[in-house]
Amino acid sequence: MSAYLLLSLFILANLGLLVFDVIIVLLSYSISWYEYSNTNPDAIDNRFSRQNLGLVFSLLGSETLFNYITLAVVPFGIFNRKNQANTRGETPVLLLHGLFVNQSCWFWFKWQLKKQGFKNIVTINLSSWHSEEALTELLANKIDELRHQLGVNKVHLVGHSMGGMIARNYVQLRGGHDKVENLICLGSPHQGSRLATFAIDPLGKRLFPNSDFLQRLNHAPAPKDIKVTNIYTNKDNMVLPNTSNHLPWGEAIEFDRMGHTALLYRKPVIAATIAALKQAD
Repeated sequence: MSAYLLLSLFILANLGLLVFDVIIVLLSYSISWYEYSNTNPDAIDNRFSRQNLGLVFSLLGSETLFNYITLAVVPFGIFNRKNQANTRGETPVLLLHGLFVNQSCWFWFKWQLKKQGFKNIVTINLSSWHSEEALTELLANKIDELRHQLGVNKVHLVGHSMGGMIARNYVQLRGGHDKVENLICLGSPHQGSRLATFAIDPLGKRLFPNSDFLQRLNHAPAPKDIKVTNIYTNKDNMVLPNTSNHLPWGEAIEFDRMGHTALLYRKPVIAATIAALKQAD
């Protein structure tokens, strides 16, 4: 009886997670369409064309799948892992996740990096219930720990969504520019997101467009002696409007036909990240 009960609870939990996921994706893309159509009225005439409907179902389906996977693996990333890097002399790649998830979201990304020969791949948890300064301090301590442990001067930083903003805060405002070789942002809301109005956590509220945090960050000088690559999608359903994921400096790489979470899984994005890392080395 207990086995059947556990199985039933497991199925119900997964169904609940799937329903929640579908609702989030539908709502976010509905708001995204509302934003886009108000700035591009001509798009309304073609909204039911076969091509546009195909794009809509493709975006909804893939983003729902990637969101579900990302949320489902959260329990596996609750506890910080030790000894993730042990190859001395090799610049480590430190991966920084976004809001509402944890380090587990990088499992596929890490595997692809390892297949390309990267050995020192490190993840940490960044709680959405702490301030950006507390998380930047956590990042600074981890970077110093890796530098001393591996005998290297610098690290590579790859940040998805809010993770990219924490990385920028470290190199632009917290004096970390001389400890970072390469900064890669994936779908980061550099100018904020209008969806932040629904945020209930302290960190999410920092992403209101023109918030004090974003104004300080965007008025700070661009980091010197760091290769910066800004990777984003013009169909992002979480960074609204999509132009908010643009940076006025660094190399920009734009993708199409993929959503916010898909940036963690799609091959072209991972390939672009690997190319940027190898170019920096």
